[in-house]
Amino acid sequence: MHRFKVEKMGCGGCAKAVTRAVHAVEPNARIEVDLGAKLVTVTGAEGKPDRIVQAMIEAGYPAGAA
Repeated sequence: MHRFKVEKMGCGGCAKAVTRAVHAVEPNARIEVDLGAKLVTVTGAEGKPDRIVQAMIEAGYPAGAA
């Protein structure tokens, strides 16, 4: 399990964009988004968390480990 803080995420559209970005690099991962806490939890990811962070950054949502 990996948990990320995504400061610029604030609406349902943002959550969908972040989810799409993560699924692009980890298609089988389970993603939970907590908009209030600005947290994204990814379980079942096979790759490195750096790839997930990079995908979110490229989607316009800077992220870091939570």
